[in-house]
Amino acid sequence: MTMLKRAALLAAALAPTAAMAQDDGLNIAFLAASSQNGFNQAVYAGIEAAAADYDNVTTEIFDGEFSAQVQFSQVEDLVAGGRFDALIVTPNDTVGIATALEQATAAGVPVAATLFPIGPDLSQMEPQVDGLVTTVAADPSIGARIQAEAVVEHCEGIDPCRVVVLIGQLVFPFDNLRYETFQEVLGEHDNIEIVATGEGNYSPEESLVAMQDILQANPDIDVVLSNADQHLMGAEIALDDAGIDVSDVYLIGGGLNQITVDGIRQGLYDASLAQFPASMGAAALDAVVGHLRGEEVPTWINERELREDVPAIVDREWLEAHPDFEAEWQG
Repeated sequence: MTMLKRAALLAAALAPTAAMAQDDGLNIAFLAASSQNGFNQAVYAGIEAAAADYDNVTTEIFDGEFSAQVQFSQVEDLVAGGRFDALIVTPNDTVGIATALEQATAAGVPVAATLFPIGPDLSQMEPQVDGLVTTVAADPSIGARIQAEAVVEHCEGIDPCRVVVLIGQLVFPFDNLRYETFQEVLGEHDNIEIVATGEGNYSPEESLVAMQDILQANPDIDVVLSNADQHLMGAEIALDDAGIDVSDVYLIGGGLNQITVDGIRQGLYDASLAQFPASMGAAALDAVVGHLRGEEVPTWINERELREDVPAIVDREWLEAHPDFEAEWQG
């Protein structure tokens, strides 16, 4: 079954109001943080699949290029152009883009946020922007805490337990919050030491370079903790190139893509924080369409509740018990 079909089934199961709806030509833009990023592509796959359940709902994706400035300008241009009835945004700058989105909602263009809330408080899921329709997300610090606690469990009996952190970009507010959470949780344990931090920019290639540099100065490590599965791919290659047995290092990522699922099953990786981009996209699409049709929609849709059949941390033991499980995105 293709990812698109899976996303459509998820959308139908999660949002029964979507089926057989009658709409008068709605055009919805998805502003991806980066259209080249696999996670964002899966969000859009969910949007497209949910849109297919309606009559006359069309969608279009825009590439934010992992740039706050590019995405801000896109909002302004799309609102001024008047082609779109609503926007769905996976933000690069959760704070800076708020001003542009306030202008959009004031102009009568409703907005839904995916992955992160829009505004200065990343723990506040209720709208911080006037007119924001819904946020499909979970507090990123909660997921980071769950990941760090898994590392703490692994490090029991290891002293010192040397941890490398691979983060996306510390300039992003959400990645900075995740990193601070990692530091807070791990810092409570005297046997755990963060020996180095690298920025992977959600790219296996950039993660490879970052990890190679780290290993030159820190050849003895026990854990690689990352917020993104893409970083594990680069870390794995760097470890192998350095002659380090990957099975001796605990590797935990985030996002739960299919490449990582396969890697966990094979013993290359150890765990990943589960996330559900296609389900997020479908839920956001249904929310803005419902809003445009005059329906009352939830202002916050908890990402975790979209797939309650999957635990927060997926590891080999869980996957062995669920051999048919497939992730919502390839990687």
